[in-house]
Amino acid sequence: MNELELRQRCHTVLPGHRQPTPAATFTAMAAWCDANAVAHDTYGEGALIEQFENKIASLLGFEAAVFCITGTMTQVTALRLACQDRGSRLVALHPTSHILRHERGNHELLDHFKGLILGDPHRPWTVDDLRAVPDALGAAQVELPMREIGGQCPSWDALNDIKRHCREQNIHLHMDGARLWEAQAGFGQSLPAICGGFDSVYVSLYKGIGGLGGAVLAGSRPFVERAREWFRRQGGNIVHRTPYVVAAAMQFDARLAAMPQYFARTQWLYALLRDFPSIAVNPAAPQANMLHLHLPVSRERAIAIRNQVAEDHGIWLFGRASHAALPGHSVVEWYVGDNLLDLPDDTVRLALTLLDQAMRIKA
Repeated sequence: MNELELRQRCHTVLPGHRQPTPAATFTAMAAWCDANAVAHDTYGEGALIEQFENKIASLLGFEAAVFCITGTMTQVTALRLACQDRGSRLVALHPTSHILRHERGNHELLDHFKGLILGDPHRPWTVDDLRAVPDALGAAQVELPMREIGGQCPSWDALNDIKRHCREQNIHLHMDGARLWEAQAGFGQSLPAICGGFDSVYVSLYKGIGGLGGAVLAGSRPFVERAREWFRRQGGNIVHRTPYVVAAAMQFDARLAAMPQYFARTQWLYALLRDFPSIAVNPAAPQANMLHLHLPVSRERAIAIRNQVAEDHGIWLFGRASHAALPGHSVVEWYVGDNLLDLPDDTVRLALTLLDQAMRIKA
C-alpha cells in the first residue's frame, strides 16, 4: 500500500483541509457555475476572471492584478521585470526562498535574474541584512509567512523597516504571499496594511484557499500588464482559466472568513503541545496557522510511526517528514485547516499521545 492509499483509508486526518473527491469538486463547481451564470473566459478575457482579478487587487490595496497558471511562473516574472526597471539583476532572497529550494534553478537557467542569498536560514531576514549588501539591488523578496521555517514572520516593526529601506534605496519589494491569507491573523493587521510598501504581491489560489491551482500577481497597472504579456511569452496563455478561477472563487470568501478560526485553533494546539515535551515546536509562539514539529526520532522512524498509527488506528498524523539538523531527529509540518479545526479536542490529544508513545519505543 502506498502513502496515498494509506492516507485515504484513514478516518481521521490531522493536517490541512478536507480533500473532496474530483467528482465532488467538479459537482460543486458545476452547481456554482450554474447558480452564477458563469461563461468561459477566452485567453484570460471574461467577466468572471476579470472580476476576480479586480477583487483581489482591491482586497490587497493595489491598482490591478492578473491570474497566472503557476506561482513559479508568477514570481520569477515579477522579479525579472523589477530588475529591468531598476537596472540591476540582483535579487535578495532568503536561503529558504521557494525560488531557491523548489524551482530547480529556473531564475538563472532561464536568465531571469541573479539571486543573492541573505540572512540566517533559521530566521526571517532583517533590514540589516539588506544594508550589508554593497551592491545595487534590483529587488528583494519577502515571504509571509515563511513556510520552510515553520510559518515565521518578521515582527511588524521589522517588516516596516524593510519596507522603508527598500523605498529609500529604490529596491523593488516583492512579497511571496503564497500563504498571505494565513499571515493576516498573526499580524492582526488588514491586508492593505500588510501589503502597503510592497511593489508587487503574489498569492496562491490553491494552498490556503483550496482551489485546483493558479496564482494571482498584484501591483501597479503598468507592471501587471507587462507581467501579463510575459506570462504569454512563457506559455502561460491557456485558453480557459475558468476551472482554476471557479475552484478558488466559489470558496474564496469562506476560506478568508475562516482564517481567524484556524489561527485560534493553532493557539489552542500550542497550549496542548505543552503536555508533550518530547515534541518541540517552531516557531515558539504561533504566527500563522501552521507550525513545524521537531521530533526526537529519525526521518525514517517518523515515517514508520506515521504509517503504523495509520494502519492500527486510522489516524493520519502528518504528510512529509524531513531530516533535521541534529542526527536522529526529524521535522514535520502541520497546516491547521478544516481537519484540525473540526476534530474533537480528545481526538487531537489521542493522536499526539499515540505519536509520543511510539517515539518512546526503540525501533
